Amino acid sequence: MKILIADDSATSRVLLRAALLRWGYDVLVADDGTRAWEILAAPDPPAMAILDWVMPGLTGPEVCRNVRATHREPYTYILLLTSKNTKTETIEGLEAGADDYVVKPFDEQELKVRLRAGQRIIDLQMDLLRAREELRERANKDLLTMLPNRPAISAALEMELARCHRDKRTVGVILLDIDHFKRINDTYGHFAGDAVLRETASRLRGNMRPYDQVGRYGGEEFLVVLPNCDLEQAKIQAERMRNMLQATTMRVDGAEMRVSASFGVTVSDGSERNSEVFVRVADEALYKAKAAGRNCVTTLTVQESRHRNV
Repeated sequence: MKILIADDSATSRVLLRAALLRWGYDVLVADDGTRAWEILAAPDPPAMAILDWVMPGLTGPEVCRNVRATHREPYTYILLLTSKNTKTETIEGLEAGADDYVVKPFDEQELKVRLRAGQRIIDLQMDLLRAREELRERANKDLLTMLPNRPAISAALEMELARCHRDKRTVGVILLDIDHFKRINDTYGHFAGDAVLRETASRLRGNMRPYDQVGRYGGEEFLVVLPNCDLEQAKIQAERMRNMLQATTMRVDGAEMRVSASFGVTVSDGSERNSEVFVRVADEALYKAKAAGRNCVTTLTVQESRHRNV
């Protein structure tokens, strides 16, 4: 674990560094408060800091206030090193954002124990950050297919449409639906249907450009976002996906089945930024593909949709 020593006393720095190295810490050193703040404000800062109270530039409490004002994560545990041992100074240091303090001249064993307590707090905080990140990921993922769920893929489309509008470029949108999915569930059971959804998701994800995005939009529907694609390019990609799905069988619980899908394709030229409009137009195109006999690709532009619905 990285730890910062900030002290204007060369003797104190040498003693602290020697002790911390013996205890297995990766030690950084600063000889004034300004340099300490620069280190703590930089990317990948040390997890812990021992700050002398009185230093040139910024004092220990001032560095504490600067660190806490950033609300940065992960948390930096700060221990003040001070010759001030009155209740007033202790309160001042803690209110500035310090987590603990040690009185000079420091006792090695006391410092070691206080640092261990700080490590426990940091470890707990890292566990909380990991748990929060896991919850965030779960909130944005469809747990069956492990693709982005409807809110997440819709948000991705919104962001791409904003870029499209700003950069004057196009983005393709594909809405696809597995054909006869109810029949699969009725014939093979819902576990088989789930397996088909997982396998379809895996195949779609494996046959896209690195910057394309696909999410489960609902039921047996998937939404694909294709940056920098015009209508013809998006149609070609949809045909590639359609051929990929129908070309090979899926083996589910010992049974082999062929799965196909119908595709609705549209594109944005940057003039329309409402994602719901594009999903609705893609859905209209998908409906046309279903009506045409399924297992096919149909395109429709926003302008064509508006003309049809006048």
